[in-house]
Amino acid sequence: MTVLKGAALSLLIATFSGTALASDDPIDSRQKIMLSVGGAAGAAVAMIRGDVPFNPAIANAVFSTLNAAAHNYGDYFPEGSEDDDSKASPKIWEDMAGFQSELAKFQESAGAAVAAKPQDLEAFKAAFGQIGGSCKSCHEGYRIEK
Repeated sequence: MTVLKGAALSLLIATFSGTALASDDPIDSRQKIMLSVGGAAGAAVAMIRGDVPFNPAIANAVFSTLNAAAHNYGDYFPEGSEDDDSKASPKIWEDMAGFQSELAKFQESAGAAVAAKPQDLEAFKAAFGQIGGSCKSCHEGYRIEK
């Protein structure tokens, strides 16, 4: 990997992990949080595919970003923030307890990944797989594909 690719990947993680989450608009806030998740996941997949070498610092930045998202995302679904233009399913507000349960799985897997501090690709893949499973489960039940 060139120094430029490494710097770009580090900048990507720093940019997404520093995304401003606070907003007066809960829809905007949750969309920004999902952008940070997408950026972190993109960096993770790049390492897993071998597009960039595994780097423990980047791996931990990925997990820190996902952990922050997991612990903040649920705050941005107040009653009345449904939006036909977003990917958030109305089922979120119809089954808030189920949605919160999915968020708890995300929080648990992301927190475990941060605590694990993986130092090699195999450990990183295992932890990322757990997080990916919680993302998939939530998306299947509470996200509209557009």
